[in-house]
Amino acid sequence: MGLFGISDLHVRYEANRESIERLRPASEEDWLLVAGDVADTVHEVVDTMRLLASRFATVVWVPGNHDLWTLPRDPAQERGEARYRLLVRKLRALGVHTPEDPYPLWEGPQGPVVVAPLFVGYDHTFRPEGARTKQEALAIAHASGVVCTDEYLLHPDPYPSRDAWCRARVEYTRARLDELDPALPTVLVNHYPLLREPTRVLRHPEFAQWCGTEATADWHVRYRARAVVYGHLHIPRTITVDGVPHIEVSLGYPREWEPRPVPPRIPSPILP
Repeated sequence: MGLFGISDLHVRYEANRESIERLRPASEEDWLLVAGDVADTVHEVVDTMRLLASRFATVVWVPGNHDLWTLPRDPAQERGEARYRLLVRKLRALGVHTPEDPYPLWEGPQGPVVVAPLFVGYDHTFRPEGARTKQEALAIAHASGVVCTDEYLLHPDPYPSRDAWCRARVEYTRARLDELDPALPTVLVNHYPLLREPTRVLRHPEFAQWCGTEATADWHVRYRARAVVYGHLHIPRTITVDGVPHIEVSLGYPREWEPRPVPPRIPSPILP
């Protein structure tokens, strides 16, 4: 019985879609944590999650920014919170655990642990050097030509901004985590890293402002994490902070993983 993770499936790319179609659990009892960016349209997200839910004993999902984009070609034109709630309803119907559901308890090797799927976004607090405000950080990004597509496709409705949505999600999520049994460790799953350290190796540091929030920097300690699982950066690796492994489980785009001498290992083992 293993606990595994994957993110940034981006199944609109044929090579990625074929990799996911070949994905099989090693055991009928394996769990899969999907840390966002499954696809760019609602039906692609749902179809892919249906496939994974049919193969793994338990599947847990958190949204990535691509999952929440509203593309003109997508028949589902919901935006922001409404789009997130639409995905939650559809994935719940498949038996997939979402950030709105009770956190499941994993009782495999090195358990029990509470698996906590989180939906916490970004608020431009991972700013480039010299930027004191969000406005200054965005100005540096625009001047360098490194601007996240979220600025055009990820709508925060009904919130006035994506950082306001992030603050609301941080408050909601912190309250839920505070209610957990303090005797139980956790595995925290979020699309974005929970602390800034993983973004230090970005080729374009201006992009870090779309990669998380400083408000979650102590959550791996505060909530007794055995592991933190994330994606988004397309830099699959593990770093250890305060004795806790922070594991990026992204597949990424074919242009990123195909040139590597060793094919990506998907899914990534989390526990044991």
